This record gives sequence, structure tokens and C-alpha cells, in this order.
Amino acid sequence: MNPRLKKFIGTIAMIAFVIFYVMVIVAIAPRILTDASKGVEMAFYVIAGLAWALPLMPIIRWMEKKAG
Repeated sequence: MNPRLKKFIGTIAMIAFVIFYVMVIVAIAPRILTDASKGVEMAFYVIAGLAWALPLMPIIRWMEKKAG
């Protein structure tokens, strides 16, 4: 597959995943953090803010892999 096409498809997939991920986090955060302290809320958002990168690693590797 053409490297430019792979990067285009990967970029669209990553954008779609991040949008979905943000919607899920925004939907579940108020339910989980109802009576949480500010420290717990901050820890949740720091972890959630970094955790999106892990599922995207296979897509990034696929985009960078050489054909052949």
C-alpha cells in the first residue's frame, strides 16, 4: 500500500478514535467522580489524558511500517 495512503487512513482512524475516546471519558467521568476529592479528579483526568495513546500504538506502527 502506498505510504501516503497508509498515513491518511491511519490519521483518519486516530482522529475518529480520539473523538470516541473523549466522548466516553466525558460521559463516564461524572458518574465515577460524583463525590471524589479534587486530587482524585486530577489523577483521573491525568490518567485518562495519557491513556488514549496506548490503543493508538498499533495504528502508528502500521503507518510507519515499510511495505514489503
